[in-house]
Amino acid sequence: MKCSKCYKELTKVLESRLSNDGKSIRRRRICQSCQRRFTTYEREEHYSVQIKKRDGRLELFQREKALRSVQIACRKRNIKLAELEFLIGHLEVCLYEKGDKVISSRKLGDKIMSALYKLDKVAYVRFASVYKDFKDPKEFYALLRSLSKPKNTVPISTDLVEL
Repeated sequence: MKCSKCYKELTKVLESRLSNDGKSIRRRRICQSCQRRFTTYEREEHYSVQIKKRDGRLELFQREKALRSVQIACRKRNIKLAELEFLIGHLEVCLYEKGDKVISSRKLGDKIMSALYKLDKVAYVRFASVYKDFKDPKEFYALLRSLSKPKNTVPISTDLVEL
């Protein structure tokens, strides 16, 4: 590790500890040339997942954007923020474990809808209305009718692992 002051590579680790989130290591270092102390962080490198939009554009997956859209669908529902963060976190882990560098926005939206279906039916309908871009009340009725079918019939696959 190079010192950020004198750019020499002679540094010594004074202390190492796991960060608060448990996903990185915090190292306290000292430069043996100029005696400057500094902190470095070591964390696993994640490749970026890109979302292929309907118009063909590619956009980086943004956890915050996915969480925000789910929060909007769940507004005024009795759902804790921790549950929504877990849902998006699980989705994000599945994206990285799958290993695909590009996923269609359709697949991503379907996976979010599947998770919302299991969490809260009203949030599911709200998300679906925006995601599916309903233009006619008949589309709402069709979705609501699909919810009233027997419980073993789910409108979309609920397996988040299969992206």
